[in-house]
Amino acid sequence: MNQTARIISIYAADTSGVCSALYEFGGMTVIHDASGCNSTYTTHDEPRWYDMDSMMFISGLTESDAVMGNDEKFIDDLVTAAEELKPEYIAICASPMPAMIGIDMDAIAYEVESRTGIQAFDVKTNGMQSYITGAGNAFLTLSERFTGTAEDDDEKVPGTIKINILGLTPLDFPLGTDRILREWLESEGFKVNACIGMGTSLDEVRRLNRADVSLVIASSGKALAESLKERYGIPYVTGVPYGQSYAAVIADMLRNADVSKSCRKYDKRIAVLGESILSASLAAAISLETGYGVRVLETVGDGDMSQLVSEGTVKDINGADYIGDISCDDEDQLEKEIEKSEIIIGDPLFKPICHGRKFIEIPHDAFSGRCFKKYEKNMIAAELPFLDELKKMSEE
Repeated sequence: MNQTARIISIYAADTSGVCSALYEFGGMTVIHDASGCNSTYTTHDEPRWYDMDSMMFISGLTESDAVMGNDEKFIDDLVTAAEELKPEYIAICASPMPAMIGIDMDAIAYEVESRTGIQAFDVKTNGMQSYITGAGNAFLTLSERFTGTAEDDDEKVPGTIKINILGLTPLDFPLGTDRILREWLESEGFKVNACIGMGTSLDEVRRLNRADVSLVIASSGKALAESLKERYGIPYVTGVPYGQSYAAVIADMLRNADVSKSCRKYDKRIAVLGESILSASLAAAISLETGYGVRVLETVGDGDMSQLVSEGTVKDINGADYIGDISCDDEDQLEKEIEKSEIIIGDPLFKPICHGRKFIEIPHDAFSGRCFKKYEKNMIAAELPFLDELKKMSEE
């Protein structure tokens, strides 16, 4: 059986991805699901919950409502809440139950918008995919509704490159990363046009079309980047500016809108586990800082697979054919791939299947929730905090 886990954790679901993506835009987000299920998102996946208000709700779907098809109750509740709270928009998404029984979420959104006059839309989810799919669909749907509707017009400063930051959520990055990214981009002479996902507002979504180039820092931002390129001709660069050396590479790529520049050395001895863009960026940063070759084991299953380097397409640091990056969201397959490496870098919850391999802990909220939050460290345009440990392990 594929995509199973008997020891390690699983990633946050697509419904959590929707809620995380839409948290700061002033809308009302509702998961169509049984009462109490929202606690999974708020308790484990959302660190902003206690410091920042947001209209996140659960529909309270009952067994009888599901069996009898009582959609009117859900519609009435949405209309009543919207008339009282007056959100900027209404977003609904489906858990496994409404997805399985075929509830027409688009029709519900249409009916709610007709009754309230507030833009309402369905974000495609089924509760069986990862946060990447949910957040990516949410960002894209929100942009399709609002981008290009900004009323004011920023004055264009000659020679200034305006940047969209795409895919920034607390599921992938520590709180405060938005501020750090903005400061780094400004120090490089760029101007941040919009930061989508964290430290943001709906006004930034409205002006996404005014950027010169987008920076995609997580797979959840990839669909939006491609849409902006198709609709407005805005090119995009993919990567996280981890470490000082790789941050300089990303800055150069942004100036030239160059998405093809690679600086990673390849070898199977060190493996980075996790989401594709984050892991490939960290692997590249390690290569630049140490000269070591690094392999990526993508563990989510629905990220940006273009970041992975296939077996035999490049040479490893010894001149032999590279063993290859791989996407393995099945636990048994992942265990076998981990056995090929000596040093593993990833979330601490992967350690039980690493069987004595040397391990460097990099917590990932989408995988381990708040368990290791106190160990999170900023790596944006900063010294990688584990380099001394990695060098010591490599010399042993």
